[in-house]
Amino acid sequence: MSKLGNGKKMINQQVKEDSLNRMKKIEGQVRGVSKMINEEKYCIDILNQISAVKSALDGVARRIMKRHVESCVTDAILKKQGEEKIEELMNAIFKYGNHLK
Repeated sequence: MSKLGNGKKMINQQVKEDSLNRMKKIEGQVRGVSKMINEEKYCIDILNQISAVKSALDGVARRIMKRHVESCVTDAILKKQGEEKIEELMNAIFKYGNHLK
């Protein structure tokens, strides 16, 4: 785990554990979708499960993005080196913005 100049961890233990737990659940959901496809379940039911997986991944991304702002971006701004991190953040928001609602 990388640390910032002020000693803060980029992803703290709580975010790490929460994200990994969510990813384990998502892995189970994905296996469930594969099973549904293999068993030729009703198309709309499969699509609903795919949508649920995407929403769950978006939740993990939101959590990590929040931590990024709290740590990396904040640290850079406080060191008067925020321009690059702000640009990086803006690119991420525009790239993932529609998914992070």
